[in-house]
Amino acid sequence: MKNDDIKKPQAMKIRQGIQDAMNYSLPDKTFSEKKIDLVEIDIELNNLGWNFHNFRILNLTDIHLGQWINPEYLDDLIDYVNTLNIDLITLTGDYFSYVIDEYEKSLENSFKKLNAKYGKFGVLGNHDHWMGADKIRKIFKNANIVDLSNDVYNIEKGDEILSLCGVDSYTVCADNLDRVLERLPEKTTSILLAHEPDFAKESSQTNKFDLQISGHSHGGQFIIPKFETTPFRGPNSTKYPVGLYKIGNMIQYTSKGLGTNSFRIRINCKPEITIITLKTKNKQKIEIE
Repeated sequence: MKNDDIKKPQAMKIRQGIQDAMNYSLPDKTFSEKKIDLVEIDIELNNLGWNFHNFRILNLTDIHLGQWINPEYLDDLIDYVNTLNIDLITLTGDYFSYVIDEYEKSLENSFKKLNAKYGKFGVLGNHDHWMGADKIRKIFKNANIVDLSNDVYNIEKGDEILSLCGVDSYTVCADNLDRVLERLPEKTTSILLAHEPDFAKESSQTNKFDLQISGHSHGGQFIIPKFETTPFRGPNSTKYPVGLYKIGNMIQYTSKGLGTNSFRIRINCKPEITIITLKTKNKQKIEIE
């Protein structure tokens, strides 16, 4: 048996063969900001320094390029993102679904255009591993995106530090939280990127992370009105499928993502771009002469 056959579910080969034809049959292939849910949330963090107060993080996740979302759509979406006055951009996985050939350069070109003052950071999702993790990491490198898979990057503003962390996909057992904890400074405000939201059960128990940002679930592609949750919950998104949660001392946010998997159906569940504005709970010292 070939190595690829072990890593990639057999059903994906069938889907890969028909996906391009389905894309070309779509009646509407263009991006419109009216069809996107721009979710803006303020998140207060206990130990956040004042230098990071009002720090704006934009998260994109589950693009699934080549399945319903085409390169032109993504390129226009990136142009829109670049108008939103963002400090930092995070990417939380599943950039492809079942098709990667002929789409790699398109994703790279779009990601190169992404612009944020403090940089671009990403982790991989389960589909990215099935399609070829090395290919995604090469795209990251060429597009100047910091690969945070099982790693930590410290952002400095003045004498204060914000630690941005990431774990690789939990679904394919590529996560290594111990390695992240080894690299995480003591007594720092830390944000964890994890493709699968249910990883929060494990990460919250460390009491080392203030916020986890995830995708993976697509919001179940159906959200029950008034209840703002979904009955459709896949593996590793059963506990925290959509929106904001408090798990122990950690806050978890799960985005509805941009693309869909299998069916192009979203009911009361628009594609999402998330902007998280960090707020400090610390009292500001005022010097009195």
